[in-house]
Amino acid sequence: MKILVVRYRFIGDMILTIPFLRNLRYKYPDAQIDMLVAPNSGEVIENCPYVNNFIFFDTTRKHKYENGKGKKKSFFYYVSRLRKEKYDKAYILKRSLSSALLCFFSGIKERIGYDTEGRGFLLTKKVKYNQKKHESLCFLDVLEAEGIKIKDTYLENWIKESDKIKTEQILKDSGLGSNEPFAVINATASNENKMWDLNNFALITEYITNNKELRVVYTGAKSDFELYENMKFNNKMNISPVNLCGKVNLKECLAVLKKAEFILGNDSGNLHMASSVGTKVIGLYGPMPFEKWRVLGDNNILLKADLDCMPCSLKRKCPKNKACMNAISVDEVKNAIDKILAR
Repeated sequence: MKILVVRYRFIGDMILTIPFLRNLRYKYPDAQIDMLVAPNSGEVIENCPYVNNFIFFDTTRKHKYENGKGKKKSFFYYVSRLRKEKYDKAYILKRSLSSALLCFFSGIKERIGYDTEGRGFLLTKKVKYNQKKHESLCFLDVLEAEGIKIKDTYLENWIKESDKIKTEQILKDSGLGSNEPFAVINATASNENKMWDLNNFALITEYITNNKELRVVYTGAKSDFELYENMKFNNKMNISPVNLCGKVNLKECLAVLKKAEFILGNDSGNLHMASSVGTKVIGLYGPMPFEKWRVLGDNNILLKADLDCMPCSLKRKCPKNKACMNAISVDEVKNAIDKILAR
């Protein structure tokens, strides 16, 4: 049997497909399971042993994590390519109309996916999408709709030895000792309304460096580099933070996160990456539905306000100047750091 899984774009979504892929492999141990993913963000699960082949779907480059190499290809290029593969079945975890059209035009006989965006007529099995359920469990709903029993739901991820070695050298070249403990801060997000104030992150950088005897490492895309370089600090730090934005790819970033004592960051894919390699997370949550997008894991501390306007899901311009993010205090984050290091 040849199976195609469709879930392209966004780092967090990629990570959250791992339990789905593992349970799919339990059901079909001998099948060829291929996955259609986006450039770059697909890298975070590129070492997944449950997938035989990754197909990188590069038709648009709207998001900073989706920049493929070379000339981008058309929608119908992929229709032609998938048609040649003669897949028996497609699990369409992407909820868009275009993803269902892609599988329909590709001639895939069985097409299982969410009944969203008016695309139900393109599917051979329609699955109700639950807006209130965690996204990783929504993916598993697609398997359960076919009567497939879910054996487990935990996150995991895989780092190649070559990426570990390269990461060690990058950290060394950046002035970080091989056994020097560090914490990761990720102050960016896909939408500025999900971002805690940068001045607060500067204060926390000072707190970690001066009070916890930890180096601070910043991670992010190349376009985030200047944001960290321009952060203003109130107090002198004995040791400067390390800015790795644009210096490591996503697979190498996994290796960085694996070595970290913890990560502090806004609601973003980086938190899911850290959780998938077992690193403790301090997450700052605001406009997005918390129960749907929160980081999985038992050793994390997730902070959020409790305002009447939450969650807004970023469906309108914020009239309160990010009140949900601003309600999280510096002291709350300091206390969370104290607790997570004591665990």
